[in-house]
Parts: sequence; C-alpha cells; structure tokens
Amino acid sequence: MTSLSRHLPLVVLLGSLAAAVPAQAQEFKAGFVNTDRVFREANSAKAAQSKLEQEFSKREKELVDQGNSLKSASEKFEREAPTMSESQRASRQRSLADQDRDFQRKRREFQEDLSSRKSEELATVLERANRIVKQVAEAEKYDVILQEAVYINPKLDITDKVIKAMNSGNGK
Repeated sequence: MTSLSRHLPLVVLLGSLAAAVPAQAQEFKAGFVNTDRVFREANSAKAAQSKLEQEFSKREKELVDQGNSLKSASEKFEREAPTMSESQRASRQRSLADQDRDFQRKRREFQEDLSSRKSEELATVLERANRIVKQVAEAEKYDVILQEAVYINPKLDITDKVIKAMNSGNGK
C-alpha cells in the first residue's frame, strides 16, 4: 500500500498525459538539408568558389614557382657541394635554409588567408541557405529541419528544394 501511495502522483500525471495526447496529437513534419550538397551544388556556392580561385590563383602560382625554384637550387647544391670549399658550402646552405624558411612562411600565410576567406564566403552562403530553409519550413509547415544526422530517410530530404530556391534567387 505504501508503494502505491508513493507513486500515486506519478500515476495521476501519466494518466492525464495519456488522456491529453490523443486530443493534442498532430502530425509531426520533419525535414533534412544536406549542407555539403548545398555548398557543392548551389550557384552562389559555386560563384564563391570561383571568386576564391580568382583571388588566390596568382599567389598560389607564385608559391608553386618559388617552391620549384627552391627545389632546383637545392638539387644544384647537392650536385655541386662535393666540389665546393667549406665556406662556400656553408654559405650556400645558409642561403637555402633562409629561402626555405621564407617559402614555408609564405605558404603558411597563404593557407591561413585562404582558409579565412573560404570561411567568410561559406558563412555567407550558409546564411542565405538558412534563410531559405526557414522560408520552406514556414511555407510547408515543417516542425523541424535538421542539418546533420546519422541517418535520414530520403523522403525527408529537402535539399533539392533549397538548392532550387537558392539558384532561382529566392531568399536574398
């Protein structure tokens, strides 16, 4: 008897919830957006990628050229080192080490700048995609739209709708 009286409030609460659920039951509508696909397929994402390529192509070419030049100089040093005096060899090694340090610094700065700009561009695309997702959710009365999941039934995927809306210029 004491266990029933101890659990009576819980039993009453569960009973009232069970009675209320059928009266309150509505169809739950969920959707899913694959942001990776949005970043690959939406025109604004492709335009952002092209913009980044144009912005960074010159620096990238300069880095490739500098790397090739450094490699050639290093190979030439390896071939000529046996015939050099000790002071010439030490001087050339210092010069190559300085050039390599400069090259590594420039490459690191390039990667940091590229990564930063890529984040900025993708944030703009994602912001626009999120506005469109919200518009689709409101228009089609979704209760929840997920962007990441372990598994999604393909019938819940609204990525095509979002990409189509982005490409048509909606959600600006």
